[in-house]
Amino acid sequence: MTVSPAVSTIEDITGLVGTELGPSSWREITQSDIDRYADLSGDDNPIHVDAEAAARSPYGGTIAHGMLTLSMVVRHLREIYRVTGASMGIVYGFNKIRFPNAVPSGARIRVRGRVASVDEVEGGWQVTLPLTFELEGADKPACVAELVLRHYR
Repeated sequence: MTVSPAVSTIEDITGLVGTELGPSSWREITQSDIDRYADLSGDDNPIHVDAEAAARSPYGGTIAHGMLTLSMVVRHLREIYRVTGASMGIVYGFNKIRFPNAVPSGARIRVRGRVASVDEVEGGWQVTLPLTFELEGADKPACVAELVLRHYR
């Protein structure tokens, strides 16, 4: 699937308000991804890394860390949102994050959202993006989060 991103220059960024984003392409969260994240973060909860223990859980197998799922935001966002002409851009933070559904090892996620607001800040713009991380084949999303980006002139 080819995705056309919402694109703006830093000068015209306010024109993105209300723009729907995505969806991005699907990306599998592998057990290798989960294991590497556990090693990097120190979160080695058996629900993530111990197949035998996880099989006895309500999930029936290992699941991705919620924060691993959330960390995939940049990879997905690059497909559906782009601002050109900025000297730099940063993830300023999140206003709200929820994980309504577990992501089983091997499941696929994608991201969609919209540009809710663009506000001027010193040296640039702050953009608020409510995002939904969809879980393939599931009624409830894996994650809903309000991402705040800053793009500087």
